[in-house]
Amino acid sequence: MDKKIRVAFIYKASHQFYNKEHFDNTTYYFAMHALKRNENLEVDYFPAEKSFDATKLKGKYDIIMLGNHNSATPDELIGIKQLDIPVIARCGDFHNAKKYNTIEFHEKYKIDYYYNFMSENYFYKFYPKDFKYKPIILGVEPSFYQNLKPFKDRVKNKILVTGALGKKNLKSRLANRVLNPKRSGWYFYKLRTMCNQLPHVDHSGMIGKKYIKDNFASHLSQYQGAIAATTFYPTIKYWETSASGCLTFMEITEQNDGAYLGYKDGETAIFINEKNYEKKFEAFLNDIDNPKWEKIANNGREFTMNNLSNDKAVESLVKLFKSLI
Repeated sequence: MDKKIRVAFIYKASHQFYNKEHFDNTTYYFAMHALKRNENLEVDYFPAEKSFDATKLKGKYDIIMLGNHNSATPDELIGIKQLDIPVIARCGDFHNAKKYNTIEFHEKYKIDYYYNFMSENYFYKFYPKDFKYKPIILGVEPSFYQNLKPFKDRVKNKILVTGALGKKNLKSRLANRVLNPKRSGWYFYKLRTMCNQLPHVDHSGMIGKKYIKDNFASHLSQYQGAIAATTFYPTIKYWETSASGCLTFMEITEQNDGAYLGYKDGETAIFINEKNYEKKFEAFLNDIDNPKWEKIANNGREFTMNNLSNDKAVESLVKLFKSLI
């Protein structure tokens, strides 16, 4: 075996995404568990809040990973610019780059490469072309997707939709258009919101900040069919839903550039858009006992677990690390 890659992971322990009790703990399990499982890596963790003395890493590590290049990294990384160690940073919501002035952190933290689960096309809509970026499709922690309810025992006369929605009333929509342009539920989740207006679609998920079931996977697995729809880029919900064994109705369009995930319409998922979603739902609900639906759901789960799990995401990171050292 080649010598292990020594990784220094610097992050804010107070950040909600590094708390395993937070309802969205996908980042926590990726960083704190999946990284350590990879036999090619030797990972040490350095939690800090206001500042971190990076000079103590000199000569000891091959890669520096930042929890997030703005919100989950200590405000000051002392001596980072004097180190000859590649710096890899997770990049948050790309569309917030201007809002939070995140581009300034590129020089401040001497970042060599960025990663997240969104496509390259979406990254370069908001960041300079000379920044380096690699999609790393993280989020599915394999142990959470075992021993789920069998497909035949799930709710089959309703389709589940989860997550944020646009508000239906006209007054709210007009107000958001003026006061909150390009930030509302209708903007980011238009099709998801449209789906929720159908009588055969259930919307549920959380009470406060807790899922109705123990976790998101067990909640999803109560239904045979579930919807994953975001307007501008696929979210972790896409592969979480598929990994849960649901027949996943995915919004895959040119606009959200979802083809990079690798799912195939009618084989590992059912692709929907604003023009065909009602017909796609009707085809399922009017032929509910057709075994092809379970086959597609099972194929989608297998594809996800084999290609889009946290462990596969770490393997992609390892390849990136090797190219930089």
